[in-house]
Amino acid sequence: MPPDVEAIAEQVFTALTDPTRRAILAALAAHGPATATDLADRLPVTRQAIAKHLTLLAEAGLVTAEPGERRRVRVPAALGADAHGTAVPGRAGP
Repeated sequence: MPPDVEAIAEQVFTALTDPTRRAILAALAAHGPATATDLADRLPVTRQAIAKHLTLLAEAGLVTAEPGERRRVRVPAALGADAHGTAVPGRAGP
């Protein structure tokens, strides 16, 4: 069964409406993978708030989490990131 494109689009656009989530994505794109603690150090947001925002971004497919004790998140390659999770200018993914 094909994915519900409308539901996916709604989830992505809902995730992108929040300026904090856009700032998180911008930080990941600029600096590569980071933990919630790393992002809280860079942004004026608590680690707990970052974690909640990352959950919504992950559900929308906009970030992926690495397994491990200190889970780092990255921008997926399908969204234009290189192998290290850093955005590549002009690259929109496959």
